[in-house]
Amino acid sequence: MNGLRLGLSVAAVTFVADQALKLWILFIYDLAARGRVPILPFLDFVMVWNRGISYGLFQQEGLVGRLVLLAISVGACIFLVFWLRQKSTRVQSVALGLILGGAAGNAVDRVAYGAVADFVLLHAGSYEWYVFNIADAAIVVGVVLLLYGAFQGQGRVA
Repeated sequence: MNGLRLGLSVAAVTFVADQALKLWILFIYDLAARGRVPILPFLDFVMVWNRGISYGLFQQEGLVGRLVLLAISVGACIFLVFWLRQKSTRVQSVALGLILGGAAGNAVDRVAYGAVADFVLLHAGSYEWYVFNIADAAIVVGVVLLLYGAFQGQGRVA
């Protein structure tokens, strides 16, 4: 399987998993009505609408701000597809696919809801990490894999 096909396949699986879980959380499980739900001693589900970027930075309440964030997401997706078209290793292709699928999943949220649906909360005692979703996790894993590949001499980072 060539790099483009592998990356797009990973992106499609990531996107579908992210959107399917969000739809279940929002409309079947109705997490918003349930409040904070303990899942494991270190993991809870809680509904948060992120109108910004990672870690809730640059919150945008107005239409123009949301459109700018959407344009950045779409631009990133286009850039990632072009990057996937370059000759790349399997690690790079999987990494770029994870990032692309995650970016596309969050972009769809911005169009559908005006914000990104986040619901996974990791915590240890009273320390709580930020709330995220499957798309965010895929992006982080994709970046880590890109860095791993770069440090292993399997490709360039940019």
